Amino acid sequence: MEKTAKKTRRLTGVVVSDKNDKTVVVSVLRVKNEPKYGKQFGFNKKFKAHDEENAYHVGDKVVIEETRPLSREKRWRVISKAS
Repeated sequence: MEKTAKKTRRLTGVVVSDKNDKTVVVSVLRVKNEPKYGKQFGFNKKFKAHDEENAYHVGDKVVIEETRPLSREKRWRVISKAS
Protein backbone atom coordinates (compact mmCIF):
# COMPACT_ATOMS: atom_id res chain seq x y z
CA MET A 1 0.00 0.00 0.00
CA GLU A 2 1.44 3.36 -1.04
CA LYS A 3 1.40 6.40 1.17
CA THR A 4 -0.02 9.48 -0.45
CA ALA A 5 1.69 12.81 0.09
CA LYS A 6 -0.41 15.07 2.27
CA LYS A 7 -1.06 18.45 0.69
CA THR A 8 -0.06 21.29 3.00
CA ARG A 9 -2.02 24.52 3.08
CA ARG A 10 -0.05 27.75 2.80
CA LEU A 11 -1.37 31.27 3.24
CA THR A 12 0.17 34.72 2.91
CA GLY A 13 -0.63 37.48 5.37
CA VAL A 14 0.63 40.38 7.46
CA VAL A 15 1.81 40.14 11.07
CA VAL A 16 -0.52 42.25 13.24
CA SER A 17 0.82 41.28 16.69
CA ASP A 18 4.09 39.90 18.03
CA LYS A 19 3.53 40.43 21.77
CA ASN A 20 3.44 36.73 22.71
CA ASP A 21 6.62 34.69 23.09
CA LYS A 22 7.25 32.48 20.02
CA THR A 23 3.83 33.40 18.58
CA VAL A 24 2.70 35.92 15.99
CA VAL A 25 -0.82 36.81 14.92
CA VAL A 26 -1.15 36.89 11.13
CA SER A 27 -4.07 38.57 9.34
CA VAL A 28 -4.91 36.91 6.01
CA LEU A 29 -7.03 38.79 3.44
CA ARG A 30 -9.15 36.60 1.18
CA VAL A 31 -11.43 37.59 -1.68
CA LYS A 32 -14.74 35.88 -2.46
CA ASN A 33 -17.41 36.35 -5.10
CA GLU A 34 -20.97 37.05 -3.96
CA PRO A 35 -22.97 34.20 -5.54
CA LYS A 36 -26.03 36.03 -6.84
CA TYR A 37 -24.58 39.24 -8.25
CA GLY A 38 -20.93 38.29 -8.69
CA LYS A 39 -19.55 41.23 -6.69
CA GLN A 40 -16.19 40.60 -5.07
CA PHE A 41 -15.66 41.29 -1.39
CA GLY A 42 -12.71 40.77 0.91
CA PHE A 43 -12.58 39.55 4.47
CA ASN A 44 -9.81 39.13 7.02
CA LYS A 45 -9.13 36.19 9.29
CA LYS A 46 -6.49 36.07 12.00
CA PHE A 47 -4.33 33.03 12.61
CA LYS A 48 -1.90 32.42 15.47
CA ALA A 49 1.35 31.07 14.08
CA HIS A 50 4.48 29.63 15.69
CA ASP A 51 7.65 31.76 15.35
CA GLU A 52 10.50 29.89 17.08
CA GLU A 53 13.15 32.65 16.97
CA ASN A 54 10.80 35.64 17.43
CA ALA A 55 12.16 36.85 14.07
CA TYR A 56 8.99 38.42 12.64
CA HIS A 57 7.49 41.71 13.75
CA VAL A 58 4.38 43.83 13.13
CA GLY A 59 4.02 44.77 9.46
CA ASP A 60 6.07 41.89 8.03
CA LYS A 61 4.46 40.00 5.16
CA VAL A 62 4.85 36.26 5.88
CA VAL A 63 3.94 32.82 4.55
CA ILE A 64 2.35 30.43 7.06
CA GLU A 65 1.81 26.70 6.74
CA GLU A 66 -0.72 24.46 8.46
CA THR A 67 0.76 21.99 10.94
CA ARG A 68 -0.21 19.75 13.84
CA PRO A 69 -1.74 21.47 16.90
CA LEU A 70 1.04 23.21 18.83
CA SER A 71 -1.19 24.65 21.56
CA ARG A 72 -4.87 25.36 22.15
CA GLU A 73 -5.09 27.92 19.34
CA LYS A 74 -1.87 27.51 17.30
CA ARG A 75 -2.15 25.29 14.24
CA TRP A 76 0.10 27.27 11.88
CA ARG A 77 3.86 27.80 11.55
CA VAL A 78 5.67 30.73 9.93
CA ILE A 79 7.71 29.49 6.97
CA SER A 80 9.35 32.64 5.59
CA LYS A 81 8.89 36.26 4.65
CA ALA A 82 6.79 36.75 1.54
CA SER A 83 8.23 38.56 -1.43
